[in-house]
Amino acid sequence: MKTSAFLYPWDVVGDPDAPARIADLGVQQVTLASAYHSTRALTPRHPQHRIVTAGHAAVLYPPSPERWAGQKLRPYPAGSWAPTPDPYGEAAAALAAAGLEVHTWAVLAHNTRLGTEHPETSVVNAYGDRYPWAPCIAQPATRAYLTGLAVEAAVRPGARGTELESLGWYGLAHLHAHDKIAGVGLGDAGQYLMSLCFCPSCAEGYAGLGLDAAELSAAVRRALEPGWSSGAAGAESAAAGELLGAGLAAATLRWRTRIARTLQEQTVAAVRAAAGPGFQVLLHADPAAHHCGANAGVDPGHILGVADGVVVPCTGGPALLAPFAAHRTGRTVLAANLTVVSGMGGSPATLAEDAGRAAGLGATELRLYHAGLASDADLALVRAALA
Repeated sequence: MKTSAFLYPWDVVGDPDAPARIADLGVQQVTLASAYHSTRALTPRHPQHRIVTAGHAAVLYPPSPERWAGQKLRPYPAGSWAPTPDPYGEAAAALAAAGLEVHTWAVLAHNTRLGTEHPETSVVNAYGDRYPWAPCIAQPATRAYLTGLAVEAAVRPGARGTELESLGWYGLAHLHAHDKIAGVGLGDAGQYLMSLCFCPSCAEGYAGLGLDAAELSAAVRRALEPGWSSGAAGAESAAAGELLGAGLAAATLRWRTRIARTLQEQTVAAVRAAAGPGFQVLLHADPAAHHCGANAGVDPGHILGVADGVVVPCTGGPALLAPFAAHRTGRTVLAANLTVVSGMGGSPATLAEDAGRAAGLGATELRLYHAGLASDADLALVRAALA
């Protein structure tokens, strides 16, 4: 089974032993970050540092001045944490020289700096609060920016394919610094309602479905109100329709699904047009269309007719693969994403068994998160499992 390991460029640049170490794991491919959100990352083997702190979402290559000339929304170049002006390019070349196939890894609709400097681009919840980390993908300018970013970050020199993360709605859930939002258990339905957007573009979209945005936001607030006092906004298994009402919940999902689908369609088409034949385009995806975040909520049958396949989170078990497997045809890729960092909830010791279960539910490939973050002990277990 073809296996790829996730890496950051700073895991490789400045560490001449890194490419051979990764190839020695038994992987055939590396999925290398070319556009990424802010993070604080461990580099447990690097000869020059142990921690990299990326202060804001950035591209890890020099963005094209011509592509972005005159545009208000544009990608941010990396700051002082970037080891060179083109860390992606240098890392990709070193990994390819070690015999590894390199695919890009582009994070799209997740950018706190964008929302801070351009607050009008952010998702606005039913209470009027903005989520600066979550660009509203219904806004025309934001959609154009995300498609342009996807093309530039995906189609890097030498890349054989790309994996597009967060190509869909982002919402309330976010690994934020010093997070303090767990005091009320929102559950799946509450998370969805708190992630609905009420910016002008979404208000116009709701109107097109016969809904008044002010009345809808008031209905959302009423649906959530009992949870603020009880500490739980509905059962974990509750559907949004149970809180908001089936008709309103279905209408909001129709709007959001239409917006996400069309963005995914136009972005994948633009990447393919820029890359040419043979370039593989995968999406990080979740089979529940109302889910938000890095793994975009999609309709499995639709997305497998748009992209070449999906990368599916499987660390908690492979069950999310089944809805995609039901629609898989031909050479469609179903990649099971398994965390192999013990300290982040992964289980490298059971990688072989977990991969077998994923294959039994239709997985055709594996993704290992994350070869740069894992300890030597974790990597030894990965090497043994892949052998």
